[in-house]
Amino acid sequence: MKISVIGSGGWGTALSVLLCDNGHKVKLWFRRRDYLEKIKATRENSVYLPGVRIPDEIFLTSNLDEALDESQMVVLAVPTQYLRSVISKEEFKGCKDKVIVNVAKGIENKTLMRISEIVSEVLGSGDNYCVLSGPSHAEEVSRKIPTAVVVASSNKDVAQFVQNVFMNRYFRVYTSEDVVGVELGGALKNIIAIATGIADGIGFGDNTRAAIMTRGIAEMVRLGVAMGAKIETFAGLSGIGDLIVTCTSKYSRNRFVGEQIGKGKKLDEVLKNMAMVAEGIWTTISAVELSKKFNIEMPITNAVYDVLFNGKDPISATSELMSRSAKPEVWGLKKL
Repeated sequence: MKISVIGSGGWGTALSVLLCDNGHKVKLWFRRRDYLEKIKATRENSVYLPGVRIPDEIFLTSNLDEALDESQMVVLAVPTQYLRSVISKEEFKGCKDKVIVNVAKGIENKTLMRISEIVSEVLGSGDNYCVLSGPSHAEEVSRKIPTAVVVASSNKDVAQFVQNVFMNRYFRVYTSEDVVGVELGGALKNIIAIATGIADGIGFGDNTRAAIMTRGIAEMVRLGVAMGAKIETFAGLSGIGDLIVTCTSKYSRNRFVGEQIGKGKKLDEVLKNMAMVAEGIWTTISAVELSKKFNIEMPITNAVYDVLFNGKDPISATSELMSRSAKPEVWGLKKL
């Protein structure tokens, strides 16, 4: 197939390499022309995916028209808060009927839209859209380390089609029809990863990390089900699977942000020294607004928000979480 990958961060680059391995003709789009010229010379994305050679067969360009020309599938690997501005460009008008695969994980600020909703509003696409998500760090996928993910679409045929395009001996793809659940699982787990990072930065132990992850998935389930997701989706690859890897991995940008803040740094200071985007920071803003909209109690999410944006001391935030009134352990839509 002729496939356009829009977004040349670590994940976009890794998937371009994977799709090329699978025998597809891949075009990888770069936002910055100056950076593109460096990549062309070295065939290595040294900032976002160092140590991984980009095959000569992958066409590199900073021209959107050139990138999208004749493509049969478009992979969106653009951070959520920038996606609308990219796909609103004139060059995307011809993409309405192409298969669109989103691989970013977030919720748009202000509109509180999931990515499928943004794509539908801007491009008018519907059953040709799918989301690919799961525990899949670019650093490992690019080195062909065994990985399993899920692709969700309202159109079962599209999901199976994309499954076949991406799947190979080191990248196993499952299908789902729960677009809402897969999108929310991928987005919300980043907030919990920031929380575990904060705990690790403070110097808390394994008990704390496990508690945050377990109570975090409960928050994800409550909000997700209220928004129309299936509860069982959060027990799968895009829920618990992605939560585990993001909360524990050395590659996790969201966990890194939390860890630095737990060690005493301020958010602005952390972001100043980061080249890559940590989606969970901005998803926290959207999640807090969604919890108010749907009247869902999300104490860990609110604590992360207060630490990131209101300057609350992480130890005080932890103490307040631990001192909440006693409750039974219940899942679903009930308040915990």
